[in-house]
Amino acid sequence: MTQRLVFITGASSGIGQALAARFHDAGYNLALVARRTEQIESWAIARKLDAARYRIYSADVAQIDSVVAAGNDCIARQGVPDVVIANAGVSIGMDTAERGDLDVLASTLATNNIGLAATFHPFVAAMAARGSGRLVGIGSVAAIRGLPGHGAYCASKSAVVAYCESLRGEMRPSGVKVVTICPGYIDTPLTQGNRYGMPFLMKAEDFAEQAYRAIERGVSYRVIPWQMGVVAKLMRMLPNAVYDRAVQGRGRKKRLGES
Repeated sequence: MTQRLVFITGASSGIGQALAARFHDAGYNLALVARRTEQIESWAIARKLDAARYRIYSADVAQIDSVVAAGNDCIARQGVPDVVIANAGVSIGMDTAERGDLDVLASTLATNNIGLAATFHPFVAAMAARGSGRLVGIGSVAAIRGLPGHGAYCASKSAVVAYCESLRGEMRPSGVKVVTICPGYIDTPLTQGNRYGMPFLMKAEDFAEQAYRAIERGVSYRVIPWQMGVVAKLMRMLPNAVYDRAVQGRGRKKRLGES
C-alpha cells in the first residue's frame, strides 16, 4: 500500500507544526512548507523524524509563484498528496484611519486568501484526475462576525469560508473533498500576544487531534472546539444593535509595530 502524503503550509510553528506531528504519527509522509525552513528542520531533528518520510519546501504563500513552485516541486519529488492543508496565515490589527494599515489589509488578503488558492492550485487537476483527495482551508471563528480592530483578519477568514464553499461545489463531481476548519482560540505564537480574553483556549496538540479526525472523515465544515461554534452561532443571531454594544470597548488586536 502506497504511503499517504500530506502537504502543509505554515508548518514552522503553531497549528501547522501540530498538524504535521499528528499526521506523521498517523503514518503520513510530510511535505512541509514555510519561509522559515530552518525551524522546520530543527523541529524534525528534535522529534527524530525519519528523513525519508519528510521533505521541506521554502515558499512565501503571499507570493503566488513561490507557493505554486513549492507545490509543483512536491509533486515531482513526492507525488500528488492525499491531503493539502492551506494553513499559513497572518493576524494583524488594523485601523482604517491609518494609511499604513491599508497595506496591512492588502498583505493579509494576499497571504490568507490568494495564498490559500495558490496553495491548492498545483493539486486540483491531479487530485480530480485521480478521483480522491482532501483540500483543507484553515479559517477561523473570527469569520462569523466582524470584531473591532480585526477588520483585515475577520474579512480574510470570512473569505476563506466562502471560497472553500465555492470550491467544494466545484470539486464535488470529482470525488475530491474540500474541508473548512475554523479554529477558535488556540494557544500558539499567533494568539499569545492578544490583549483580550480567549474563552475555551485550546492547546495546539488537542486542536490537531480534532482537526485530523475531521479531515479524515472529509467533513465539509467544522469549528474547533465545538463550544466556540455554539458561541459563534449565538453571536451571529444577535441583532446588530445588541452585538455592537457587546463588543464596544473590547481589546483590539495589536497593529503592526505595536509592542
